[in-house]
Order: sequence, then structure tokens, then C-alpha cells
Amino acid sequence: MSLTTEGRRTWLSENDCDLDGFRALVEQRTDPRDYPYAARAERNVLLYDGDRLRAAAATRAGRRDVQAELVRALTDGPGIVVFRRAFPDLSVVDRATGAFNALIADQRASGATAGDHFARPGANDRVWNAMGKMALRDPEAFTDYYANDIVALVSTAWLGPGYQITSQVNVVNPGGAAQTVHRDYHLGFLPNDVAAAYPAHVHRLSPVLTLQGAVAHCDMPVESGPTMYLPHSQKYEPGYLAWRLPEFHEYFEANHIQLPLAKGDAVFFNPALFHAAGTNRSAGIKRMANLLQVSSAFGRAMETVNREAMVNAVFPVLLKRKAEGAGRDWLEAVVSACAEGYPFPTNLDIDPPVDGLAPLSQADIVRRAVNDGWTPNALRDELRAGAKRRES
Repeated sequence: MSLTTEGRRTWLSENDCDLDGFRALVEQRTDPRDYPYAARAERNVLLYDGDRLRAAAATRAGRRDVQAELVRALTDGPGIVVFRRAFPDLSVVDRATGAFNALIADQRASGATAGDHFARPGANDRVWNAMGKMALRDPEAFTDYYANDIVALVSTAWLGPGYQITSQVNVVNPGGAAQTVHRDYHLGFLPNDVAAAYPAHVHRLSPVLTLQGAVAHCDMPVESGPTMYLPHSQKYEPGYLAWRLPEFHEYFEANHIQLPLAKGDAVFFNPALFHAAGTNRSAGIKRMANLLQVSSAFGRAMETVNREAMVNAVFPVLLKRKAEGAGRDWLEAVVSACAEGYPFPTNLDIDPPVDGLAPLSQADIVRRAVNDGWTPNALRDELRAGAKRRES
């Protein structure tokens, strides 16, 4: 192990993984007094009331204060936050569920079996790129669903503007077995020998490149197997090397927590948190969650998504909702969810900077089209021209 002049490790190895040191982190208690916007702490997890949080974030200063608390909770706190009534209108969730069920039916009819990173293929019903597929199948349901202010609030807090959402629908059927404990993308998807080749500062960087989330599309009592978590585990520096080691597996199995969720609740957590989906021991609950992976504008998302097609499908709905009185924040949440918010990489010979250091992003074009009332064909043509400009 080599050290920097500040005494921090430059490289990490499995030899740095010490269970006693890990226990010292994860066995600390979450004090709700440190998080005044939280309704309470339950089993070391911070619970927020969606309506109360919306009211607190209604002003610019309030929004900043709420976001600062969420960042502290995800970084130095338990690493996980639950939002009760994140979707206050359950009809929005139900319409999305209908679209997801149709996608699952299509997938089954085609004979395709979606694999799972950490569970046996075929054990669950999983739809990859559910977000892109939903936008094309039911753009109105997509628009109302991804206009959600809590999703935008926490995504912007953790990642800043220009974030990119991808989603995978996961249905764990009765009898569906638990996943194995893991950390998530990026470093969490690499074998230990490859992860150890990245210096320690990259291990510290990886968690701030993505945010993991899940929206409950049905009531999820504990017997249905909601996700198992180990609060505070995101703070363990060599954790990307530790989670595969048997003694850490055993500790997780003996000490993880699970919280029931109601339909419309949402949970977001630091991707470095030790976690795994639980076993569905219920008699008849098909536990459906929309798994959200929100990526930094500066990172690489896990899935390729045809955002040009998504935007073209959703744009008429945006114009309709604007005419019906939808506010700027509502429209911005949808644009941020579906359009590419970062202008790079591009071909700067033919796509030069505009009034600054960067060319227009796809999201910038969509915002202009919504504000100025473009026709769908005009936007379609401009998006195609923009895509051509980015080619080398």
C-alpha cells in the first residue's frame, strides 16, 4: 500500500478490507436531529414525507437547504433516503404500471428472457431500457410520470444539472430468490482484480457518478422482499473490493435491514451502499419496482437510450401540457428525464460553441422548441441535424 503526502491510500487491495473497521462504520446510529427535514429515522434509514419536502423546497433557498441535507444523508449519513408519497397521485403510477405490464407481455411473447446482474436469468421479469420503451409506447404516461418533482429534486441534488435517467422495470415474482449483496455501477460491476487497478481516488469518485433509485409500483410488505440495505456501508473506502469477500457477505446476511414500501413511495441510495433485492416469500405479490439509475452528465450511463426518438415521442405531450398550464419546473423535469443534457462529445469543426464554451445540447434545443412552440416536424428536423453535427 502506498500513501499520498496527505496520508491517504493511493491503491487499494483486498488486504485493506477489515471487517472490524467496516463494522465500526455500519453500526453507528443515524440521529434524525441531524436531518431536520426528515420525518424520522427508522432502522437507521431516513424517511421523508413527500408533501412536507415539496413545501420546504418551494423557494429557491428552501430547495437548496433540502438538497444540501439530502447530499449529507447520502454521503456522510446512512447513504439511503426513503420518500413517502413521492408520487402523490397514484393514478400516474398505475398508468405507468399498465405500460410496464404491456412491455413485459411483449417481451414474453417474443420469447426473450432478460438477464439480471445479480440473480438467476428468468427468475424475475425485468425490462431493460424501460424508460425508452415506455416513452414510445405511451408518451402521455411517460410525461406525467417523469415530471415527478421528488425525482428531479434528489437527482439534481446528487448529480447537478444535465443528469441522465435510465430505468429498468423489475418484477420479483412469488418465490423469486434474493440477489447477492453488491455495490453498483461503475466500479461495482468490475471484478476485483480490475477494480483494484483503479487508484483509490477513483474508488472515492465512482459513487458520485450515479444515483440509484426505485419507485414502488405496488405495496411492498417485508415478506414480498423489498431491497435489503446496510446503512452507512457506502462510507467504507475499500468496499468495492470487500463486497465479494465471504466474511462481508456473512455480515450483510446477518445485519441487513428491510423496510416496507407503499405504492408511490421512492427510495434513493448512494450506489456504494451494500444492498441486494430480497426474496419474495409472499403468496401472491408480484413485487414491481421501477429501478432508476441516474447518471452524471460527466459519466457514462449503463444503457444506450435513443433519446432523439424519446424526445420526438414526448414533445407533442409537452406542448399539450404547456397549453393546459403546466409550469416551468414541471416541463423542465420531463425535459431533463428524456433529453441529452450534455453537449459533449461532439464534432467541434461543424458543431462549434455557441455564446460560450459549449454548443447547444439536445435538451437546450428541446427547451427552445417548447418555449417557442415549434411544430413536431421542426423539432424532428433540428434534432436530426444536431445528431449529424456530432458525427465525426
